[in-house]
Order: sequence, then structure tokens, then C-alpha cells
Amino acid sequence: MKLGILRFFALLFLLPGLAALVANAMLSTRYFDTMPREPQEMRTVPHTLNGQVVYLTEHDDRQLNDLRYYGLRSFLLGMALGVLYLGAMATSLERWHNSEGYEAEE
Repeated sequence: MKLGILRFFALLFLLPGLAALVANAMLSTRYFDTMPREPQEMRTVPHTLNGQVVYLTEHDDRQLNDLRYYGLRSFLLGMALGVLYLGAMATSLERWHNSEGYEAEE
């Protein structure tokens, strides 16, 4: 497996996943500051933020949940690919080191 391709896909999932998680945190903070603490017309879905309940529309709640789950899945997939990349890189370096005839220092 080519290491460059593995690194590319690790970053392809890792960075957008991290960005989505940061965007989710920013959106949650905005909702915490601006959304009502009691149900109002169209804002009937309770959402707990920092131990307090705010009421969102169904669209806002779905958007927040989708962003959270997309970010988490993408970030974890990127992390898994990154671990595979690091393992493949270590194996490649070990093979190169052994092929050069170096002996381990004790």
C-alpha cells in the first residue's frame, strides 16, 4: 500500500471531522446564548447544554446532531487511518534500516 495515499485519506477524514466538531461546539455555544429557556412557538425540542435546557426547532436539533455525528465518525475514521499510516511507516522504516545492513546498538 502506498504510504502517500494512506496519509492523504487519513488527513481527508481527520481534518474535516475536527472542523465539524469545532463547528458543533461553536453552534452549541451560540444556541446556548440565543435560544429560549422555555418552549415557544416552533421551538419545542428540548436540548441540554451545559446542564441547562434550551428549546430548539426540529431543524436546528437535527442540524446539531448531524454535525456532531458526522464530525465524530469522520474524525475517528481519520484517526484509524492515521494509526495504520504510522504502523505502515514504522514497518517501512524498519525494512529500510535492516536492508542497509545496520546493526542494533546495545
